[in-house]
Amino acid sequence: MEAGGRRARRREAAEYYRGQRVPERMEEALNALFPLSPGDLYGELANYLSKYSKAPVICKLVGRKVLDGVGQSTLEVEIYCTVKNYEKRICSTVMSCHSQIPENALPEKIEADEKERNDSVNTAVEWVNESLNTMLRDLEPTDQCQVDKMLGEYFTNKVEEKKKIQRQEEEEEEEEEKAEATLALPPRTPSPATPPGKKKSAKPGKKSSVAERPIPPAEPAEPVLCGSLAIGGTSLAIAKAGATISHIPLYSHIALLKHEQESPEEMTLPLPMVTLLNCEKMSPSKLKLVKEVMLIPPVQLSLKQGIERVLDIQKEMTRLLESPGKMPGPQPADGKKGRAQNSGKKSLPQFLKRISHLGCLTTGYDDVEQLLLVMQTACRNIGLELGTDVYLAINCAAHELMDYDKGKYEILTGTFKSPDEMVAMYGELIDKFPFIIALIDPLRKEDREQWSNICCALGSKCYLIAEDAATCISKLKTDQTINTPVCSGVVLKYVNETKVSDLIELTGILDGQRHITILGSPDGESSDDSLVDLAVGLGARFIKLGGLSRGERVTKYNRLLAIEEELAKNRNLRETKLEFVAFAEESQPENQLSDELPPPEQD
Repeated sequence: MEAGGRRARRREAAEYYRGQRVPERMEEALNALFPLSPGDLYGELANYLSKYSKAPVICKLVGRKVLDGVGQSTLEVEIYCTVKNYEKRICSTVMSCHSQIPENALPEKIEADEKERNDSVNTAVEWVNESLNTMLRDLEPTDQCQVDKMLGEYFTNKVEEKKKIQRQEEEEEEEEEKAEATLALPPRTPSPATPPGKKKSAKPGKKSSVAERPIPPAEPAEPVLCGSLAIGGTSLAIAKAGATISHIPLYSHIALLKHEQESPEEMTLPLPMVTLLNCEKMSPSKLKLVKEVMLIPPVQLSLKQGIERVLDIQKEMTRLLESPGKMPGPQPADGKKGRAQNSGKKSLPQFLKRISHLGCLTTGYDDVEQLLLVMQTACRNIGLELGTDVYLAINCAAHELMDYDKGKYEILTGTFKSPDEMVAMYGELIDKFPFIIALIDPLRKEDREQWSNICCALGSKCYLIAEDAATCISKLKTDQTINTPVCSGVVLKYVNETKVSDLIELTGILDGQRHITILGSPDGESSDDSLVDLAVGLGARFIKLGGLSRGERVTKYNRLLAIEEELAKNRNLRETKLEFVAFAEESQPENQLSDELPPPEQD
């Protein structure tokens, strides 16, 4: 009986081999390899036959809780695939957590935010290890569209579940309130003289502090579903796995996805916005208008040369800030009519305090002109000129400046400006300091009329970038008429439920609208350098990674340098061009491009 069973199995095996044309393929392989006399015959044979093996498929997802660059919990997703009948770990990705805690946050707020973050990460780990692990099993990691579609449907179902639970809780609360109201005694009739008198005296007091022209109220923050990190982490991990399986870099894989599997002949590198200074808005210094000062190297330099130039400026700035006696005093130019109110008497900036979580120097100033004077001095000390050898970008983070009682922005301690006055102020600033070529979040997203005004006034001179003001940009996928602020470009961040397909679609929309795309690094950054590959593959104009300190930041700059070297070696690197968008009048062609920036001097 046993011998008969073995013979039957051998017959089945022989039929299977014949059906798969194994003998013919073995003969073809041997005939092809025999003249070559390879050193590893069986290795060559394995390589030859491997092209007939089944495509790798996802067999397991593993989610775990890890720490990001600032010690906060976040999510790591590992991808395992079945490759040639063996389970193999392909790659992993660590998500960045985009939950910035304000500088002046109360301890209770910080504690609540940390608890919310931990709950979200724990939920995300559960989703990955259970639902998503089962749902994505046996899919090919190269099929990004299918994976992202399933992730999107899963997330939509979770959102609906959350809404349903919230509705049930609201209904229960309403029923409890009605029950309490029926049991409660009738309220006492108030004295007609006292409460109205209080109300009348309170209202005029409040009205007196409100601006004559009411400002649009702050739009509510977009809700973040607990566990949403699992969607973004899994999508990015699948993209990395697809690139690994295809034996190509992640940036090439992303470019193929964006261009529908047609590889672009040449690729451009995003120009880095390197954060040099993090100006504390809550420090004793008066300046609140500036949150970050960033250096942009000129396009004519290689990325390596540009980074070296920025490092030289950073070293000189550190020297100046650590030696207050060497700081420059006021110059005659400061006496000209400008934005600063105290240009006649400039105090020295705050001493250098520490390296920020953004990987840059932390300090404070009393006005913008004082800050720019120090920057000019640092550059001139090493033989460089702002506007020729390097450019500046300023992150204003204006949404953090609004005093809603006054209806004005507090740009300096005790100095307030209305939205209209802000537009005029920026006009004077750019006219006086033309080496500033980008303003990030110069206004709140709600001040859309002023966004239009500032773009018409300054769009041909510098980039007006929306970062916080672009929080609703993701809705462009479903509604391209969404009321987003007029701007030159948008900072996109890979956080929460963002999927790779979302970024590809959004950058396509922005490209079609002649907007520039900036890939931005969140505050709670991880050591995962995938963001750089995303920026290169998507063709982003700029990349905003923070400063040239802290490992999680430097890792990404090193990856950018490695990609530059690889593209240059393969002669696939195309030079970047910087062109401002002139926001023309309605009668003129839309998005007419202005002249390019003046060419810088080489080292």
